[in-house]
Amino acid sequence: MEIWINPACSKCRSAVDLLDAEGAEYTVRRYLEDVPSPDEIRAVLERLGLEPWDITRTQEADAKELGLKEWPKDAASRERWIEALAAHPKLIQRPIITADDGTAVVGRTDEAVRDVLGR
Repeated sequence: MEIWINPACSKCRSAVDLLDAEGAEYTVRRYLEDVPSPDEIRAVLERLGLEPWDITRTQEADAKELGLKEWPKDAASRERWIEALAAHPKLIQRPIITADDGTAVVGRTDEAVRDVLGR
């Protein structure tokens, strides 16, 4: 499995600590440094079963600057959102854990991280 993290994020650190405590095998991707491509974002969204606006941190300064709260949340605007996430990775909700079974979760709670461990 892989976990996308921002090391400065307490939720990310908690998720990594829980994975370590459970002896999970995983790789870390510091997604602010190793920025996901639009294709990688599309693939993670498919695994999550979510839309790009569902994993967008709309309170970030970049989001406010872009006016994301005003963007339509529809199929016609989906690519615009994905491009924004790729161009501004701080906007991606974290941590995202991709499981070996092809699914993924946004691991903001211990319960979500344990859920992915059980897959």
